[in-house]
Amino acid sequence: MRMKSVLYSVLASFVLASALYVPARAAGLNIETATIADLNAALASGTLTSETLVSAYLKRIEAYDKKGPAINAIITLNKKALDEARQLDVERKNGHVRGPLHGIPVVLKDNYDTVDMPTTAGSQLLEGHMAKQDAFMVKKLREAGAIVLGKVNLSEFAGSGGSVSGATDPAIIKAGSVPNGASSAGGQTKNPHELLHGPAGSSGGTGAAIAAAFAQFGLGTDTGGSVRGPSSANGIVGLKPTHGLLSRAGIVPLALSFDTGGPMARSVYDVAVALGVMTGVDPADDATKKSEGKFERDYTKYLKTGALKGARVGIARDFMGKDAGTDVIVEAAIATLKKLGAAVVDPIKYPDYILQSKGALYNIVTYAEFKAQIADYLKTSEPQFPKTLDEIVARANDPKTGYRSPEKAVALKYTASVALDLTDPSYIAAKNEALVSTKAAVMALFEKYRLDAILYPTSPRPAQYIKPDGLPAPTDSPTNLANESGFPAWSGLPVTISFFGRAFSEGQLLGYGYDFEQATKASVLPKYTPALPSDVIGMTVAGKNP
Repeated sequence: MRMKSVLYSVLASFVLASALYVPARAAGLNIETATIADLNAALASGTLTSETLVSAYLKRIEAYDKKGPAINAIITLNKKALDEARQLDVERKNGHVRGPLHGIPVVLKDNYDTVDMPTTAGSQLLEGHMAKQDAFMVKKLREAGAIVLGKVNLSEFAGSGGSVSGATDPAIIKAGSVPNGASSAGGQTKNPHELLHGPAGSSGGTGAAIAAAFAQFGLGTDTGGSVRGPSSANGIVGLKPTHGLLSRAGIVPLALSFDTGGPMARSVYDVAVALGVMTGVDPADDATKKSEGKFERDYTKYLKTGALKGARVGIARDFMGKDAGTDVIVEAAIATLKKLGAAVVDPIKYPDYILQSKGALYNIVTYAEFKAQIADYLKTSEPQFPKTLDEIVARANDPKTGYRSPEKAVALKYTASVALDLTDPSYIAAKNEALVSTKAAVMALFEKYRLDAILYPTSPRPAQYIKPDGLPAPTDSPTNLANESGFPAWSGLPVTISFFGRAFSEGQLLGYGYDFEQATKASVLPKYTPALPSDVIGMTVAGKNP
């Protein structure tokens, strides 16, 4: 019970305890709290270099990832990161600045393809796998001058790629429930706020790394809540964009009907900057055609105080009532919205059939697509790697493999046993009819209540222990409704609330988040990864957010 009381104090700080906000220190620039705007101001003035910035982040990784609290978020470090930083410093000195991410460090969930580091998807079966080219989103970041510091841990195969979700046999559920934040390739990642609790999944490594200030921002992927859950559990900001806004090319697939990448950071501003750099139509991903004429190159223009004034925000109480402490925080957030001038519509009601079917629908589509799409991805891998889900299952369950996650071996076997073929009528009906119905039902909510956004607790319960007693508690989270409808949603500090909006409303949602963030000023840094002397760089340079 001790953790619950600690977690609630962190939660309350988001909306109630503005005294806990930690601004950049007067004596210099603090990388734990500085935004990309602050860094750019210092870089432009010459009081900061990318080399110094990268060195500072590497020192935090050295101190806290495998040592000290052993957060264990990093799977692979980029050995050339400092060299890249020096090259970008030379470019800047010569008058060439690529944009706001020039020389800014980022970490990637290890299901993004990179030509210079292995891509494992968290599985020891893919250790050493080298992609032939960068993922589209990674390419865009590098072209913009971002420096990839490393690849971070994740729930293996993005969690649901081998899961016992939907199983009814308690023995299978217990044997196949993977510890929160673990993978066979990366081991166990811890939550830097509370080490006995996990970082959530599947982008838990990104969430923990950004909370612990191992990089300025990171990339996660979201199929059913995998950006928003870890952002919430680790006390950072995360965005699941509209399906098709960001390219999925070069990301190890889970279920392409739902998959999307998304930025994660310690401030709404940084999420907005990163998002604008990565948008664009990709010929290798047909889904991005939906974004043509709708994507933005600069989402920071939406970040204004007062953005919530007059906005109609519906309160989805269907996802409350599971935990009293969580509900207290959501109520406080609602009160803050009202103070900021939002027109709160409370409550709104999701149709019962949507609530009852969302989990089963997600599992049908995800299991079937993972079975087919992981095989498509592995076709181009080197000969020594498995090529199908059946091969993955066989190797994971072969004692000769020495598989380091026995729970995942069980989960992979279960998924393979229930996954439908893409030609199965049940899968086709789920994708072509049930998902359309879900999207229509969500759109009907927006129309019925004339909403600009819907607010809900990202998770209706506090973050779980790494190894909970007994069977895992049901999450009852509404996050997968954003995936099933394809609409965007973002999560903010500390673990409880998400804004859910219409397709391609990212700018509007980020504006709401920014307004809420600036009003509450409740950023809480993890207690297990405290400040280092090297975190404060140079003299004060007041880069201000718009």
